[in-house]
Amino acid sequence: MSDIRLLSRRDFLRRTGQGTGGLVLALSFAGCSRPAEEPAAASEELAEFTPNVYVNLKSDGVLEIHCHRSEMGQGIRTCLPQVIADEMDAAWDRIVLVQAPGGQQYGDQNTDGSTSIRQQFDLLRNAGASAREMLLLAAAERWQVERSEVTAAEHTVYHEASGRSAGFGELVEDAARQELPAEPTFKSPDNYRYIGESMDLIDGFDMTTGQANYGIDTVLPDMLYASIERPPVFGGTIRSLDDSEARAVAGVVDVVRMPDPTSPPVFNPLGGVAVLATNTWAAQQGRKALKIDWDAGPNAVYDSESYKQAMIETSHTAGSPIFNRGDVDAALDGADRVVEADYYAPHLSQAPMEPPAATARINEDGSCDVWSCTQNPQAVQQTVAGLLGIEQTDVHAHVTLLGGGFGRKSKADFPAEAAWLARETGRSVKVTWTREDDIQQGYLHAVSAQHLQASMDGDGAVTGWLHRTVFPSIGSTFNAETTGPGGFELDLGFVDNPFDIGNMRLETGDAKAHVRIGWLRSVCNIYHAFAVSSFADELAHAAGVDPKDYLLSLIGPPRLIDPTADGASYNNYGQSLEQHPIDTARLSAVVEKAADMASWGRALPEGRGLGIAAHRSFLAYVAAVAEVSVDDAGKLKVEDMWLVIDAGRVINPDRVVAQMEGAGIFGMSLAMHGEITAKGGSIEQNNFDGYPLVRINEAPNSINVHIMDVDAPPGGVGEPGVPPIAPAITNAYFAATGNRVRELPMRKAGLV
Repeated sequence: MSDIRLLSRRDFLRRTGQGTGGLVLALSFAGCSRPAEEPAAASEELAEFTPNVYVNLKSDGVLEIHCHRSEMGQGIRTCLPQVIADEMDAAWDRIVLVQAPGGQQYGDQNTDGSTSIRQQFDLLRNAGASAREMLLLAAAERWQVERSEVTAAEHTVYHEASGRSAGFGELVEDAARQELPAEPTFKSPDNYRYIGESMDLIDGFDMTTGQANYGIDTVLPDMLYASIERPPVFGGTIRSLDDSEARAVAGVVDVVRMPDPTSPPVFNPLGGVAVLATNTWAAQQGRKALKIDWDAGPNAVYDSESYKQAMIETSHTAGSPIFNRGDVDAALDGADRVVEADYYAPHLSQAPMEPPAATARINEDGSCDVWSCTQNPQAVQQTVAGLLGIEQTDVHAHVTLLGGGFGRKSKADFPAEAAWLARETGRSVKVTWTREDDIQQGYLHAVSAQHLQASMDGDGAVTGWLHRTVFPSIGSTFNAETTGPGGFELDLGFVDNPFDIGNMRLETGDAKAHVRIGWLRSVCNIYHAFAVSSFADELAHAAGVDPKDYLLSLIGPPRLIDPTADGASYNNYGQSLEQHPIDTARLSAVVEKAADMASWGRALPEGRGLGIAAHRSFLAYVAAVAEVSVDDAGKLKVEDMWLVIDAGRVINPDRVVAQMEGAGIFGMSLAMHGEITAKGGSIEQNNFDGYPLVRINEAPNSINVHIMDVDAPPGGVGEPGVPPIAPAITNAYFAATGNRVRELPMRKAGLV
């Protein structure tokens, strides 16, 4: 008789990966591995060639590539080496990936905004091309031949005329003496070996077998485990504390009162009381035994329902104009028909699979080591240094793998908590957030109210467009006086409206934040795309025109758009409009392709509908078509989805497909279920029972992804897939039922 054992999922994967179980996973993980050459003896010191912070070639031929961005499932620890190794002509199986710690020498390390490739493609190419050029120069010098006569391929330099060759490792010392080239020559895309190819994740095997280390996995000698009871209302403080019962819990070592929250919050700790114990369970049980009388502070007035009504009222009154083309008022006054609508999207939580976790140690010299699942190790350095009163260079920010991020882990509050507690206790401390902590006291995506009006002529064409957006700003996290939208937030699907409408005015309205506001995957594009793409569908039906055809007519003829020409300030995701123009031809192309994939216009049975939406964000163009069914009870099921992305040059197509599939599910969760509400300043949801995500029974039968083959600089990939998902689904619901959805999530109206 077999015994019954309780196995964690991770232990199960470890056991099956070691061959002790009966499960066979037919997976291939061809990638970076042990070097082919025999490594040097441990006692032998290897020479190294380090032309830049990303490349370190050793004399045994091992090529270390330092990844300065964070891996959270998007595959950057694979894609970044693909770019460098391709330009360097390195052999893939000779590469060892090294995760870089926080440091100014790496430039911007914030893995956010889909920037890792789109902003650094040329920088990464330069890192590889510079190393290749110096190796070629070293070989030419050694063989006394012209540089033009030597070539590199597969970790080897060749001189074809004489038949000589030398492995990269053999040239290390000579290459290190070469001057760094000012402008190394990049390879022609025709000669790429890795860029543009689907390659297995470097971390795939470790992830699959449970051997990968995430933030929560860090363990240090003599470490304490902390669980923190934070204020239930943002900005709250402690009136009184009774910790006697908490201290009596077995395993509890100490109870420490955290510093009060700051205003603005920035990335500082939220305050509260930390219970420290010899294990996580004891710390959590001790935390439950705390007796705290809270002063909720000014945000106790926050009620999400009354706040919603106030925002809608604000959106109905004239706001601050930030974009003005033509004369919208005259167009509205002279219209044959005026269509108007309000759209609402609630607060959202990033809710990554792995809640925030960080471990910190204070060293004898006063420096601090922090291990965390962070998207931004430089923010960890800055925040911890400020909290402890030490230099940023004395904060060593180590980056683990991230079990998801979606923007939450770009904030450094949880590493700061660990560091502060390590200093206070004199021991290494791990802080682990629970799911409840993450949902109730994280950085929420902003709630939003949108009001739109359009004037139409007798043929159904739009002659005027008025759009007001109202939401509490992320800026409030950094400046307590901020009371409404501003800065880069308005660049995200608002001022970059692609429609060919002669009269257009875009306005903002004030909204004061009562919670910590932070970015979430695709940020403001989520609610702007929901409003704009939904309204476009409404106008199509008002005009009696097929929604796909009407959307294309709104986009209009091929042209390049410059929002600054109409008085708007526009950042274009940190890159120039010359290099990354707003190109309506590319937007129209993804619409056409998605419609073609979905066989748009085909006859559907009763209770089924197709919906389409398209949006440009993070310099990429995405169109989505959703097919939904609605049963007799009015419940919606997403049957299939078709997604098309134009992200310019793509590094790893398989990763793009995976991220688009993930965006489809992520966007479905937001559209169908996602809602965070507040009462008396406290968040009402605390786990996935109140904040559900799409489950497997709700998943589409298929998510079909197409990547456009476009000769353009790389755009973003991780975030652009999300914005068109919700409007594609709600537009499909209208096509199936004739009922319009203007408020998310659909669950609130009982539609799912």
